[in-house]
Amino acid sequence: MVAMGLALELKGLPFAKGHGTGNDFVIVPDPDGEIDLSANVVAALCDRRRGLGGDGLLRVIRTAAHPEVAPRADEAEWFMDYRNADGSLAEMCGNGVRVFARYLVESGLAAGPSIHILTRTGLVVAEVGAESIAVDMPPPEVSGQATARVSGVDFAGTVATCGNPNLVCWVDDPDRLDLVQAPVLDQATFPAGANVEFVARTGDMHVRMRVVERGVGETLSCGSGACAAAAVALRDAGRGAGVVTVDVPGGRLTVTLDVGRCVLTGPGVIVASGTALL
Repeated sequence: MVAMGLALELKGLPFAKGHGTGNDFVIVPDPDGEIDLSANVVAALCDRRRGLGGDGLLRVIRTAAHPEVAPRADEAEWFMDYRNADGSLAEMCGNGVRVFARYLVESGLAAGPSIHILTRTGLVVAEVGAESIAVDMPPPEVSGQATARVSGVDFAGTVATCGNPNLVCWVDDPDRLDLVQAPVLDQATFPAGANVEFVARTGDMHVRMRVVERGVGETLSCGSGACAAAAVALRDAGRGAGVVTVDVPGGRLTVTLDVGRCVLTGPGVIVASGTALL
């Protein structure tokens, strides 16, 4: 059971649940920064058996109310305070920011369709449509090589940073991999861990991907990972720009890359709201 102290902290907490291509999140509205979201509280809320369940948590807080980013309140009214399921802080989440934008519009906190959102990586702009949401993501930086060890086998990969660290590994068939255990990475290259994408080509500028996210495990989708995989696919094809379709277990994402710009497009859905009774 959730420890008594945590139960007292969580009881009566308003929340919503949302997902982007199956990458799901607990959403905690805290406009004025009144909630103390410790790592233990986040982990309890994201627990799939004893909590609400989620790959991560999105705290919806005004930029001016968060001491970490308050000086940047003139850039965006809202700050996406994103936490991994284990309670650790994360810089960016491409699926999460789409769900965050959808929540802002559906809850009446922002009018849309264009919404400026501050993240730990910087400012992003979301264009909220009826079915899909397009987000200007940090342009991926592709550099260097590293390996991921899975079940005793080393997979060569390309390091790609898209607000957070990623390692993109080409494989023949991602479905054949056993990803129950997190891949082992080189600590010197990834001292804070990384998302690892296992990617196969299915056509011209069309790939499919499985991903293991740091602090979470395998997820049905990863937006920043899709951007990283698209950047590597374009580079390996000798192209400086283009549109890459990325199929993940939870659905389909589209990544448009050009000089200095990366646009991630896909669904963002709010599926429930309520009050925690843990």
